[in-house]
Amino acid sequence: MQIYFSPEFLKEDAQVLNVVDDKNNEVGYMAFLMEQKKMYVYGQLQHEGVYEDFKDLVNPYLKGLTKLKPDLEVYTFLSVGGKKVELETEEDDAE
Repeated sequence: MQIYFSPEFLKEDAQVLNVVDDKNNEVGYMAFLMEQKKMYVYGQLQHEGVYEDFKDLVNPYLKGLTKLKPDLEVYTFLSVGGKKVELETEEDDAE
């Protein structure tokens, strides 16, 4: 199943994105909150079958946001079907 972000609420310091499938059915959400040098990212998807697709969608999006403010500390909690999503970090990329 292909999944995509569909913006629901966008401000400079906060975003809420619906995650939709190729039929435009909502399958989850993501929320970004930024305060000074910290960014909090929360998200949940219903279907376990999109775990890798979700990671592939979220990683470049987060990397793009952190390029805007390189000194951001990023705190994430993402889950797919109740299973925590482990994202690669900059340290993982350097290894």
